[in-house]
Amino acid sequence: MGAGHSHSEVPPRASAATTRLLWALVGGVLAAVVLGAALTWPSSWDSLGSETLLYSDARRLDATVVATDLESGVTTVEITTEGAEGSRELSPTGIPNLELNPGDELRVVELDDGSVVFSDFERTSPILALLIVYVVLVVAVAWWRGIGALLGLAAAFGIIAFYTVPALFDGASAPLVGLVTSVGALAVLLYIAHGFNARTTTAYLGTVAGLFATAILGTWAVHAANIPGVPSEAEINLTFLDASISLHGLALCGLMIAGLGVLNDVTITQASAVWELGKARPDLGAWQLFSRGMRIGRDHIASTVYTIAFAYVGASLPLIMLIAAYDDPVSGAITSSELAGEVVRTLVGSIGLVLAVPLTTAIGAMIVGFSGEEEDDAAAGPGDEPSVDSGAHEGSAEAQKPSDGALTRPNVTET
Repeated sequence: MGAGHSHSEVPPRASAATTRLLWALVGGVLAAVVLGAALTWPSSWDSLGSETLLYSDARRLDATVVATDLESGVTTVEITTEGAEGSRELSPTGIPNLELNPGDELRVVELDDGSVVFSDFERTSPILALLIVYVVLVVAVAWWRGIGALLGLAAAFGIIAFYTVPALFDGASAPLVGLVTSVGALAVLLYIAHGFNARTTTAYLGTVAGLFATAILGTWAVHAANIPGVPSEAEINLTFLDASISLHGLALCGLMIAGLGVLNDVTITQASAVWELGKARPDLGAWQLFSRGMRIGRDHIASTVYTIAFAYVGASLPLIMLIAAYDDPVSGAITSSELAGEVVRTLVGSIGLVLAVPLTTAIGAMIVGFSGEEEDDAAAGPGDEPSVDSGAHEGSAEAQKPSDGALTRPNVTET
């Protein structure tokens, strides 16, 4: 049983010819990303941090609430910023239902007349604590894969901060920037987190196909549905900063980036499912692997579609409540300028997701089903040559005989 069990733990790997094809496809995609990045590369980063939120001669200070007089509404705070320490009275916030209690840490703004006004709560400590817990749990549960995922996530956010945002401010094509960002960040995320192997490449190509479908359909939907119909406060402020920014383009760019995580989750799961099926049943052909993989994929599609929907509903719950309070038909509310953007994002993202699942499953099934070799997929890179067991007798009955009842795929040497 030892030999059979050991052999079944090794997932099938793509043949050398298939590996070269996959590597060529990925190389072509990455070459297109580099070309797109070169065409849209920002000429400067001067727009980052160029605007101030404060009035002239105003400054930000850190403070702690000392006491609150409910009758007069006067709140006494202790300024903790170095060089400005002292007790001050906070001007009324004018925000309904805002409660300031002793011990609350605040961000305040001191105006040029010396008065102090409420700006926001200080949330650094709890958010930092949550971040530490998150990182520790990811590393503890996922080990090196978790570390790779965190590093990939940091790199992806770096791409958005130092390429996507400056390129959009620079007037580059928003749809092209969205595609370059999504496809480029996806390559960094996947290969750092999951390694350079055929399984990861399968997920990558499937996700890229889903992203292109999302981009094409999203381009039509954003213009046909006139999204955004009424710009949000953030979008209005952006147009004041730079009138050349296209709100339609921003909506499309955001749509592609927003769907990246869900697409990646589905495709990497489908690729892993096909590989595990091939490992457990080496006797299955490509079509059988595809049909069985799609059984998993259909369940994944169903669960992920309503995951996307509920994510958008949760984020827009206050807006939904506000719309529900007014006398307006459901059809009118759903197609209103306030909700139409979320509806379009959900539908376009879900269509891209549905298309990505069979594409990823088909790529994986062809690789695993037509592969005649086995190797540790976690250790092998997409450019590695297939190894040949020197102890195997090619074409012999013993080489193709199942060990201890376990079906195995015979090694094949390419000439």
